[in-house]
Amino acid sequence: MSYQPLHHKYRPQTFAQLVGQEAIATTLSNALCQQRIAPAYLFTGARGTGKTSSARIFAKSLNCIAVNAPTDAPCGVCETCRAITNGSALDVIEIDAASNTGVDNIRELIERAQFAPVQCRYKVYVIDEVHMLSNAAFNALLKTLEEPPDRVVFILATTDPQRVLPTIISRCQRFDYRRIPLEPMVQHLGMIAEKESISIAKDALHLIAQISQGGLRDAESLLDQLSLLAGEVTVDRVWDLVGAVPEQDLMGLVEAIATSNPEAVLDHTRRLMDRGREPLIVLQNLASFYRDLLIAKTAPTRSDLVAITPPTWKNLCNFAQTQDLGTILAGQQHLRSSELQLKNTTQPRLWLELTLLGLLPTAIGQPILSQPTIAPTAPEVPVFKPAVKEVTSTPQPLSEPAIAPQVIEDVVAAPQPSDANDELAQTWQQILSYVDIPSTKGIVSANCHLLAVNGNEVIVGVRGESMVKMIQRTVPLLGRASARALKRAVKVTLQVSEVIASNSAWSMEQPNPSASRPIESSPQPPEVPAPAIVLQASESSEPTPLAQPEAAENPDLAQARGWEDDEVTKAAKSLAYAFNGDVVNLDDELDVPIDSESIAIIPPVAETFEPQEEPEEDDEEDVDF
Repeated sequence: MSYQPLHHKYRPQTFAQLVGQEAIATTLSNALCQQRIAPAYLFTGARGTGKTSSARIFAKSLNCIAVNAPTDAPCGVCETCRAITNGSALDVIEIDAASNTGVDNIRELIERAQFAPVQCRYKVYVIDEVHMLSNAAFNALLKTLEEPPDRVVFILATTDPQRVLPTIISRCQRFDYRRIPLEPMVQHLGMIAEKESISIAKDALHLIAQISQGGLRDAESLLDQLSLLAGEVTVDRVWDLVGAVPEQDLMGLVEAIATSNPEAVLDHTRRLMDRGREPLIVLQNLASFYRDLLIAKTAPTRSDLVAITPPTWKNLCNFAQTQDLGTILAGQQHLRSSELQLKNTTQPRLWLELTLLGLLPTAIGQPILSQPTIAPTAPEVPVFKPAVKEVTSTPQPLSEPAIAPQVIEDVVAAPQPSDANDELAQTWQQILSYVDIPSTKGIVSANCHLLAVNGNEVIVGVRGESMVKMIQRTVPLLGRASARALKRAVKVTLQVSEVIASNSAWSMEQPNPSASRPIESSPQPPEVPAPAIVLQASESSEPTPLAQPEAAENPDLAQARGWEDDEVTKAAKSLAYAFNGDVVNLDDELDVPIDSESIAIIPPVAETFEPQEEPEEDDEEDVDF
């Protein structure tokens, strides 16, 4: 006779032999005794908890010919019972839904269900892993499942009831199989070991039941493997066979970590590696042991929640009372975050040692590779002093801003009245109103502000050195706009400033106040500064007003003077703006002519504008294009 594994040899044959499922066994037995047979049943639960065994027991109970009616205690020796046990009964059909998932398979099953039983009272269809059926197959089974032919019973078994359609579940009587409790499983394994003459320690049986995690078939298979060992089966042999880290080694490792002894931690780790334990397995087993340590700390009476032997549990409870709860939780978090690194690295042994060293009490609260923490300081509020420090170092090309640390000069606060702020803001808005090109006006208003007006000098602040070159191109427009707004010859000076605010507290009477700063850069070879153009007109004793500000606010006055644009002028302006240019009125002498003899090299941030006396405007002449 061929060898029969233990989980086949000791499969339960009656409901009384069903381990750990007393409620389900009682319910099905009463249904058989009262002849209240449902058309369909759904058995759900984890693997190895007795679903298929219950289906076979139920089939034998319905069809045992030793009695004249269904019984809860089939004889097991009649021809029908033996045929069902061997799987050769014609009227008890077991179907693997994983290999019969299509709707055609279900249609064939439904057609065969229409025929009466051949040998038995009931035709029983056991569909294992029913959640693997397709939706179409489920829908095809609905009607037959609800109203099957006479003497037909469906038993559906699954480990994943969430994938079964709710319409299928509603047509079945559902029974949920729980994981086998620890004590009934230990008793069952002890009975098998006694019958099979297996020499095994009681602690080893307890450990087998814990490792199987409620699956009786897993426990019986592990006991079958251990029975091949010579001599008595001990706890260490169980750990060695399953490839896990023995709980005594885990206990010693945790104690070494608690004493903050790196040498002892590395020594324990090396011994585990030398005995063939995989680094990932060590990490996972240690994380599970930290879970047991947490339970020992918070619930020392719940030994049923852990998978360790009673002596080790007692030692763990005593050790847990000396540990801080926060340290245990931090250790669990550290192990959990290190598992992914250990899976993906090419040096798992090295990373395991580093991870375990990170569990030491001296390092458990510190993140890995953390930057030094800097205490927060109160932010420094920039203040201003009247004098502005000019750039005295060698000028750098404006096209390449210096890439160097910038030092902000300390300045002293000088409180100013709010009316000076309003006056300065109004002056800047009036200057912007005379900038005719919208794109230029938008760039200037977004990146510049008026720092001060000191006599004939207009100081304009520019946000950052990178914007100086662009704003310098607009200096002629700013000069003409400033001359119109202030109605006198002016000199426009650009100054780099970190603060952009149109209503900053600066007075028009104070010389050169700003939030500007000198720029220190790394040493570079001296370069010739970019030339700037000084625009000068012929000297005049009194500047002629260039335009009336009220004209911009009075559309009727502008239209009366012929300032309203016609279609040709609008088209010309659009073309000029597209090429970053300007529209020049040849007959309008408001623009200041450039005297070629007055061009000179000055610092790149200043230009001078002295408007000459303007002739009277000719309102009647149109521009010819």
